[in-house]
Amino acid sequence: MTDWGAVIDATWPAAHRAQVGTWTIRTGAGGGNRVSAATAMHVVETNDIATATDAMRILGQEPLFMVRDGDDALDATLADAGYVIRDQTIIRACPIATLTGDHVPPVTAFTVWPPLAAQRDIWATAGIGPARLAIIDRVQGPKTTLFGRIDDKPAGTLFVAIHDGIAMLHALEVASDQRRKGLARHLTRAAALWAQRQGAMQFSLLVTTANAAANTLYAGLGLVEVGHYHYRALPKDAS
Repeated sequence: MTDWGAVIDATWPAAHRAQVGTWTIRTGAGGGNRVSAATAMHVVETNDIATATDAMRILGQEPLFMVRDGDDALDATLADAGYVIRDQTIIRACPIATLTGDHVPPVTAFTVWPPLAAQRDIWATAGIGPARLAIIDRVQGPKTTLFGRIDDKPAGTLFVAIHDGIAMLHALEVASDQRRKGLARHLTRAAALWAQRQGAMQFSLLVTTANAAANTLYAGLGLVEVGHYHYRALPKDAS
């Protein structure tokens, strides 16, 4: 059984991880929920919540918990403590060959490392700034970015990394004026082709349940639901 938590941690790593009691506490350094949320190593009691909350507040972070498949008891405990659901997320995956059979148009997707200024500009416009881009620098395994162009103009970018034979795509963004032209599909396939050359056997990504367009795209490409998680946090006026 695939340890999707390990794949996420390796391909989109926190600045630091520490074990505090039953918890893995992540230092996010401003990089967003995925690198800042605490996860439980086993079933927790109500008083264990305070241990994690204190550890995150010492770091200057919002108390935030990732609830994964099988964490039903934790989910109920957090709900009883007033923590509300945030960002329900689907893990999608498929064999790498599912994505590599079709042709990617020439002069559309380029493997680039380190990312170009034009890619950083696309990410910045989408709200992915230096704190999140620092995450890709921390990745230790095989990794790259893909740069997409349409009509000879910068149009899209993504990051992809590999852990234990599984490639995971992150931070796919297409410029707003270049959407609905198929670039996201081409970039995803190009990322899979790169990963296949590195020996990856599976391709995966994360997408929120609320992102209907992305879910339709990825399901159409053959990426099926293999797992789920969500976050729980205190309501903004209570945190």
